[in-house]
Parts: sequence; C-alpha cells; structure tokens
Amino acid sequence: MGQTLLLLGVLFFLTTSGLKLDREYQRGVIFRLGRIKGVKGPGMYWIIPWVDQKSQIDIRTKTVNIEPQETVTADSVTIKVNAVLYYRILDPTKAINKVENYQMAVYQIALTTLRNVVGQNILDDVLQNRDKINFKVQEIVDEITEPWGVVIERVEMKDVEIPPNMQRAMAKEAEAIREKRARIIKAAAEQEASLKLAEASRNIAQNPSALELRRLQMLTEIGAENNTTTIIMIPSDFVDVARRWAEGGNGTSAAAAPYQGTAVPFVVPKPEPAPDSDRLS
Repeated sequence: MGQTLLLLGVLFFLTTSGLKLDREYQRGVIFRLGRIKGVKGPGMYWIIPWVDQKSQIDIRTKTVNIEPQETVTADSVTIKVNAVLYYRILDPTKAINKVENYQMAVYQIALTTLRNVVGQNILDDVLQNRDKINFKVQEIVDEITEPWGVVIERVEMKDVEIPPNMQRAMAKEAEAIREKRARIIKAAAEQEASLKLAEASRNIAQNPSALELRRLQMLTEIGAENNTTTIIMIPSDFVDVARRWAEGGNGTSAAAAPYQGTAVPFVVPKPEPAPDSDRLS
C-alpha cells in the first residue's frame, strides 16, 4: 500500500511539473536533451520533466527607441538623428538558435544602419525625404534580421537636430527664396498690366470718343469724394496746339483749326480755409 501511494505521488509530481502554460502572444521553444524538438503554445501543454527544457518567446510587436546618433551628411553637415523601430518574431526557433540576444542584435544593427544611410544623403534630403530614408533603413535591417526569424515592420525618424549656425543659414536661404518669388510675381503682374495698358491705348487710338468717356468717368470719380478740388475744363485743342508747338509745328495754323468741342479737365486744388486764429487777427 505504501509503495502504491509513493508511486502515485511520483506520477502526480511528474505530471504537474511537466505542465506548461503559454498565453496567446507567447510561444515555447522545446529542447529535448539539448536538441531542438519544436515550438509549443499557446495554451496548456506537457513536456517531459528533466528531459525537455523550454525557452519562452514573446511574438508581439516590440518597439526599439534608437538614441540620438551624431553623423555627418553627404554635404558635410554634422547632425543628430534618432528614430523608433518596430519588429516582431516570426520564427521563434531561429530567434533562439541563430543569434545569442536577438533584442540587442536588432538594436545595434538598426543604430549603425541609420547612421550609414543618413551619411549617404544630403541635409535637404534628410529633412524633406524622410520616408525614403525610413524605407531604406527598414529594407537593410530587415534583410539582415531575416535569418534570425525577425521581421522589421516599420522604421520612423523622430527628430533631426541641426547646429544653430546651420539653422540661421537655412532661415536666410528661405527668406531669399521668398523674396525672389515675390519679385517674380510683382514683375509678372507689371508685365500683364503693361500689356493691358497697351491694348487699352490701341483701342482708344482707334476710337477717340473712348478717351472722352474716360475723362468724364474720371470727373465722376473725383466728384464722388468729399474734397475741396476745383475742376476747370480746358478744350483739348489747346493741348494739341501745345504738343504741335513742342514738336516744331506751326502753332498758328493749329490754333486756326475749328473747335471740336473736346475738353480736358484741369484740376486746381482749392485753398484750405484759414484757421480761426488768422480770421480773428
């Protein structure tokens, strides 16, 4: 009876000591007498006590924060960059057997690859084409870690630290580019305005009455404001005589030409009223 109880006790101990439990995101790599046996889990399973050994692996996506690295870009600018890397285990057997510490290995290869890739690009590409650099780092690191059963899901640069003197130079460059753009836009506007004015002058030359309508419109615009301006209408023949006289023509014959009823406005500002102190004096 005592031997039976002892045997039952030994069997119960062996049964309970061999029971293992893994969660949904865990896997157990089983070694039997030192040789790989397979992968168990998730859930409850049993291994042979003292014969099988278990190494547990977490297959969830892990985040690696790559510390700031000082590097020199292709155009000889010293900057500091940092990034974040996401990876997970695809093959727990390879992660255990192919590399001693897969976490440290992934971190070190990502750190050196980030420094090398940034050093192959100029500063403008690092600032403007981050997606290109992120994809390049991910591609290189994923190729290296594939034999380890590790897949790189994403690499993202977080920050780029630029020296203060380079920041001032970039600010001056951006200001110069904006000023150049403003001058080009202003010149284009003046060119367009000159074309419109030339077209308007040709239309007025073909239809002289349009000039008279424009003058009347100008009078309307002047009178619409509350001002102290006096307008004197001068016949346009006087203007023609003065122009011909300046050109060396005979002003007498021009003056003898019949009056065509055209008037040119001559604006004379009305003097402002004297202050009250001057009136009293």
